[in-house]
Order: sequence, then C-alpha cells, then structure tokens
Amino acid sequence: MNQKTLKIMEYDRIKQALRGYLVSAAGQHELSQLQPTTDVKQLQIWLDETKDGADIYRLESGIPLPKLDDIRPHLHRLEMEATLNGLELAQISRVLWTTGSVVKFFRDLEEKEIDLRRLNRVVKELVTLPDVTRRLRTSLEGDGHITDEASPALRQIRQHITQTEAAIRTAMDQYTRGKDAKYLSETIVTIRDDRYVIPVRAEYKQRFGGIVHDQSASGQTLFIEPQAVVGLNNRLRQNQIDERHEEQRILAELTALLAPYQDEILRNAELLGHFDFVNAKARYAHQIKASEPKLSLDNQVNLRQARHPLIDQKKVVANDIKIGRDYKAIIVTGPNTGGKTITLKTLALVQLMGQSGLFIPANENSVIGVFDDIFADIGDEQSIEQSLSTFSGHMENIVAILKQADERSLIVVDELGAGTDPQEGAALAIAILDEIGTLGSYVMASTHYPELKAYGYNRPDTINASMEFDGETLQPTYHLLIGIPGRSNALDIASRLGMPSQVVAAARGLTDQDSQDLNAMISDLTEQKRHADRDAEELQIQLKEANELHDQLQKQFEQYQQQKNQLMTDAKRDANRLVDESRKRANQIISDLRKKQLAAGHSVVKEDELIAAQGALNALQQDTKLQKNRVLRREKSKHDFHKGDSVLVKSYGQVGVLMQQLDDEHWEVQLGILKMKIANNDLEKAKDPAKSKKQPRASVRRSGSSGMSPTLDLRGHRYEEAMAEVDRYIDSALLAGYPSVTIIHGKGTGALRKGVTNYLKRNNRIKSFGFSPANAGGDGSTVVRFK
Repeated sequence: MNQKTLKIMEYDRIKQALRGYLVSAAGQHELSQLQPTTDVKQLQIWLDETKDGADIYRLESGIPLPKLDDIRPHLHRLEMEATLNGLELAQISRVLWTTGSVVKFFRDLEEKEIDLRRLNRVVKELVTLPDVTRRLRTSLEGDGHITDEASPALRQIRQHITQTEAAIRTAMDQYTRGKDAKYLSETIVTIRDDRYVIPVRAEYKQRFGGIVHDQSASGQTLFIEPQAVVGLNNRLRQNQIDERHEEQRILAELTALLAPYQDEILRNAELLGHFDFVNAKARYAHQIKASEPKLSLDNQVNLRQARHPLIDQKKVVANDIKIGRDYKAIIVTGPNTGGKTITLKTLALVQLMGQSGLFIPANENSVIGVFDDIFADIGDEQSIEQSLSTFSGHMENIVAILKQADERSLIVVDELGAGTDPQEGAALAIAILDEIGTLGSYVMASTHYPELKAYGYNRPDTINASMEFDGETLQPTYHLLIGIPGRSNALDIASRLGMPSQVVAAARGLTDQDSQDLNAMISDLTEQKRHADRDAEELQIQLKEANELHDQLQKQFEQYQQQKNQLMTDAKRDANRLVDESRKRANQIISDLRKKQLAAGHSVVKEDELIAAQGALNALQQDTKLQKNRVLRREKSKHDFHKGDSVLVKSYGQVGVLMQQLDDEHWEVQLGILKMKIANNDLEKAKDPAKSKKQPRASVRRSGSSGMSPTLDLRGHRYEEAMAEVDRYIDSALLAGYPSVTIIHGKGTGALRKGVTNYLKRNNRIKSFGFSPANAGGDGSTVVRFK
C-alpha cells in the first residue's frame, strides 16, 4: 500500500488509538506490523476475527488477558543454554498461566453455545503445559522472588535464617535497652557488610570487643559487631550463602524444565498477543461505534453514514458515499470550508481501515472494496508567494500517481489543478480526469473550477457532487450531495456580511448570464434534494412506526390466541368434571340394575346396550391438550383408521378390530364375540398383536360368554402402570357382571400387594377381598368380591 497515502490519511493515528487498548508486548509487535492488505482471503480472516472479538467484548467484556511482557529475549537466552533469573522465569510463567486461562475461557464460551467464526479454531493452536505451569507458579512470585515452596531445602534454610536473625535481635536488644545503651551514639541496630552492628561512641570502642566494620564521617561513631554476636552473624552469613546456592539450583532446575518447550512457549506468546490485538480492535470499534464492512470483489463501495474516525464523534457529520457501481468518478465542486477535504479523507481512511481488518465508522451493511492501492494528493493551500511550488508539488504527485495507478486503484485528489491560471488549471484537471478514466481507476476529486461541473454531466461513469450550504444562514452543513454540483455563494455571503448593495449589484452585472442561470439551477436542485431527504426521513419514521405497530398487534394477537386456548382448556376441564360425576352416577345406576336383574332372574337391559351407553358417556370426555402441542401432533397418526386395523377402545381398555365404518363419527368394532358401535374419538390405533412382542397392558383371555378373563396378572408391571390396570380391570369386571375376580400381584417386595390392598379399601364397589387359598397362590394373589 502507498506509504505516502498512509501518512496523508494519518493512518498511524488509528494505530496509536489501538495501541492504548493493548496489554501485551506481542500485541504491540503485531500492531506495529499492521498494514492494509490486498489479499481478499486474508482480509476476510481478519474481519472474522474482529467480529468474534466484538461479540466476545459485547457478551463477556473481552478475552481475559493480563499484562504480558516480551519474553523473546528470555527464550533467546534459553536457547543459548543460559540460566534464567527469577523475573524472566516469572514472566514466562505468566504466559503459560494465561494460556491455560484463555483455553478455559473459550471452552466456557463453547458450553454457552456462543457461535464464533474463527477464534475457536485459533485457540486450539495454544499448547497448555499444566505440570510446568504449576511448578513455576508454585516456585515463583510475580516479581520473580522464589517462594519457600520451591524446595524443602530452601524452606528449611530460610527457617534457620529467621531463627538466627531472631537470636541476633535478642542479643542486640541487651545493648540497646540495657545498661550499655549509654555508650551508644544511638540506641539502634543497623547493618554493615551484611552483618548486624551497633553505633558505639569512639571512646568506648573497647567496651564491647568484637569487630569494627565502619565509622561515621566525623569519626565520633564506630559501627561495631559485638563479640557476643559474631558467632551468630557468622551462622547467619553461612545460611544466606546456602540460600543463594539453593536459589541458583532452583533457577537452573526451572530453566531446564522449560528448555524442551521453547517453540511452544514462543508460539503461545504470539497467539496471546494476537488475541490481545483482537481485543484492541473490538474495543476500538466499540468506542467509535464502528460496524463490520462487507467486501465487494468488484469494488462497489457503499459507505452508509460514514464518519471520519479522528474527529470528535459528537461533532462529526456522517455522509453516504457511493462509488463503483453507477459511476467511478465523483467531482466535488463548491467553495472552501464546506467539508470537501474531510469527505475525501473519510472515503480513503475508512477504506484503509477496512482493508486492515478493522471495523469501519459507518452504519451496518456498508460495503468496501479491495483496492490494490490507494493514492492521495491532499494538502493545505499555501501563500501566494508559494503558489508556484504548491502547483509543482501537486503535479509531481499526480504524475507519480498516473504512473502507478490501474483499474484496481482508488485515487482521491483535493483541489485538482489548483495553484495556476484558472483557465489552464481547469483544462489540465479535465485532461487528468480523462487519463484516470482511461486507466480505469476510481477517483474522487474536489475542485473550484466551474468547468468541471459540465464535465461531470457529460462524461460517462462520472457524477457531480457538492457540499451542502444552508441557503438562509449561508453556513456549510458538511453534508455531501451526490448528483448536484456546487454553486458559488460568494456574492450572497458578501451581501450578508454588509457589502454595499451597489457593489454586489455591479458584481452580478459582471457575471455572465450562464453562470447566474447555472447557480439558480443548482440552488433549485439543492432545495429539491433537501425536500426529498426530508420526505424520505418522514417516510422512514412512518415505516418504523408501522413496523412497531405491526409487531405490537402481532404480539397482542398471539396473546389472544393463548388466552383463547386457555379458556378452551378450562372449559374442557369443567366439562370433564361433569362427565366424571355423570359416570359415577351411571355406574351406580348400572350396578343397581344388575342387582335387580339378578333378583328378578331375567335380563331387562342387554349387556351390549349397557356397554354402548357407558361408551357414549366416556366419549364426552374432552382432550385438554392444546392444538399446537407437539405430542398431540404426533398422536394424530394414531387416528388414521382403516378397515382391519387393530384399535384400542379407550373407554374399556381393550383391543379390537375395525370391521366397517358406519358413518363419519363411528366404526363397527369387533371386541371378542361382541360387535359394537364405537365413536372415533374413543378409538386409537394399537400395535398389531402378531407383531408386538409384549403388550403394554395386561393380557386378558376371553371366555366364551363374557369376552374377558376373571383373572388379572400384574407380575412384571411397574407400580403406576399396575394401579392404572387394576382400576380399568375392576370397571370392566363390573360391566361384565362378574361376582368376583382374582388379581395376581406376586409376593416380591410387597409393594404391588400393598398398592392393590389400598386401592380395594378405597373402592366402595368392593364388597370384600382377601388372599387366595394356600393351594391357589396364597398371599401372592387377592380374591375380590363385588357388591
């Protein structure tokens, strides 16, 4: 990428802003190497990583990274087989500990099901060394100090040092606090040559004996090691020497522990620096409210409300900038101080940021190109005396640009052709733009020359633009107007500033009619665009309000549907309660009828009529499941009936075969020897007995007369299933008119037996019950007699 352009666009200030968010030396190094790329694949990888970093920052406040020092010199010394000092080892230890922490962090993100584009693959390159990390963390503090836990020998030596120092202080206290204190210059204990001494007046030096280590500048005070503590000081010194030797041994041991992993440690440091750099990009994007740009391989740039990143975000004016689709050249005309230069810089700098893998200060869904090079000729105007050198400098830049530019280049030029005769400058500007068009480059150029306005209309792939001025205040609004050339406001501004009206009128008279007509046309176009923009804003507000209203109505409709379903469910529950009460009364009536029939000796009501009547009553039971319940949807398949299907008659708990469909709501069902008319909602498809290895319900052998067995076998059933089976069986036995039945529950743990007993006690239709005789199963079965 053109280095001069990077300097003109103050690209280094963007990097400087990123630097403030970095905490690692490796991250600083990666930032120093950052340059815009032309490799589309690499650029997409960078943007994906920035997107991951932005998501992590939004959800988890960023990847947790502490301050990490540059460990490359330490690893270089390690490669030379030198022994590392405590601080160097501590800094490497911090890198290894952070490696494990980052790996765990990403593992937690995966468990939270946070989707990432790329960083979850990058983190797999980290190599954790848990044993090495644990040993370093145990042996070293953050500042490199070796801990007592580094080795048992070191702990013992330091204990001896502590004990010896305590003995020395106790001995010294006898001099500083006892009767000998009057011979001291000060009642303190100090150190000279790593040995404890006391300050003694020179005239009493023979009083304490021992060794003189130093004297004061005046010679009046001697620092003496009393004879009584010489032995203790000797022992302390030996302990200190032993401590240094043990520390050196530990450092050598820890260094040797790291030696086999030099490459892994260096790669870990680089990857942690890379994560640090991703963190910085995410935090910077958050600060400037930047968004992810989309890439256009054919360089169709569409920046939505782009902002210059180096201007205060509270003051900067956003603009839509498009180039590459309908036109490849934008000619921005109009007077100074309108914001033309900043707009040109915004286009170039935002494009450079995007091609560096950074989020751009523009609204979402903005699109950038991938240019092979970006050229710029932007400079502040100079004084009249320097105008020749200004023009020469601009021309040198333009010549260099034309030599290097091609169809994949973006060129921004400020004040094209300025600094020379206006007529020649305009002609030169047109010729330069034609040459850029011949090269196929993309260009955005600003100019004062009115001749360029006509150029923007006449040339293909070229469009005019201007910076908006408020017609009332004659102040710039800094908004870019695409498709409208700039107009001159000089005479209006002069009049507003108090220029005599006759002077302004004379100036207008000297202006040719074509120029006045052009300015009037431009003014009209500007006003029309302002109205169009205002209408568009109002429509956008109305659309937003309509969408919000639609969402609100949709939400209320869903609430209504939920309330309706709930009310329906409640109604069905109330209906079921009534059905249950009616069923109980019907059962009582049927029981009374059977007793009367038995007493009369003949049947007044046929058994199949009783069963059909009870089935019709059971069919009134309502299904309270919601229509959208997934379980209910799965159950629908169970009600697709065909002739010959095996079906479960839910009201009897028995399996039968469909014989024929009587009408839309009823089927004829063969139940044993009986053929019955059963409602559809009382039927459910059952597994084919020939294909089913084990029926979920108790098998019932049918007799020739009743169609059901007088014996229920519950062995092998779960408790809840068995209790439900007993309830259904008792109902069927009562309907069949059996005076008694036998329930086989087995002995086992006694749970089924106890459950059956409790059920029979609660059922008021049971006359009596008891265990079977010993030769018929004993307490493994229960005989039940009905009222």
